[in-house]
Amino acid sequence: MEAVLVLGDSHALVFSSEEMKTLLPEYSFEVTSVGGATVSGLTNPNAVTQAMPQFMSALDNTTADTVIVMLGEVDTGFVIWYRAQKHGSSVEQMLHQALENYQKLLLDVANRFHVICVSTPLPTIQDNMDWGEVANLRKEVKASLSDRTLLTIKFNEIMEVFCAREGIYHLNYDSYSTDESGTLKASLRNPDPNDHHYNPSAHALMIEPLLSPVLKQCTSLRRKGVDNSNIVNAPSAEARCFLRRLWTSLFSRP
Repeated sequence: MEAVLVLGDSHALVFSSEEMKTLLPEYSFEVTSVGGATVSGLTNPNAVTQAMPQFMSALDNTTADTVIVMLGEVDTGFVIWYRAQKHGSSVEQMLHQALENYQKLLLDVANRFHVICVSTPLPTIQDNMDWGEVANLRKEVKASLSDRTLLTIKFNEIMEVFCAREGIYHLNYDSYSTDESGTLKASLRNPDPNDHHYNPSAHALMIEPLLSPVLKQCTSLRRKGVDNSNIVNAPSAEARCFLRRLWTSLFSRP
């Protein structure tokens, strides 16, 4: 099986689900999932989750050539709003900081691996919902579900543009996640009302159709000798230029 490293918060556990193993049996997903991990706090050495050291350890020890990264839900659903309230800053300023950290992480990883950035899941915690561990922890934030959803979509759109520019794969699932009214599809809601993660089976079924051809392309590149060692030894800008051309050719096809 082809090893693929996955870095993310608790939502990344979808890659450990039985549904994902069934849908993509040719891949072995090595999942480093750090609950509560944020991109806002990646550069903070005193961060409670200590996500960055765990991610760096996983990167240093993996045999995979491809890395999937899925972060941001804790930021767009809570941390950005909380920091803006606490520090009297604008949401835009906190959003910019989170995006900057995320983009730096992806560029650093892209110097050594083929990187696939998976869009941040849309929020599921309803307005005035104060039961369930995560909802209870986030109740200090006054932003509505609509506001949190719009911020998440904006976050994903900015990351998609950034990744296209840098030659990094980005899979945006926002349009697949909402119904005609613009709200989260009922099929994605977790059967446990206390669980803010998507239904893992439905989430895996949504991820696979876009992810599968990109994973195959990464495997093809490795077999042709365009692997992480080539990327490490080449100037990073040149490596990203190559990936940018590849990304454009893949996703501009009719």
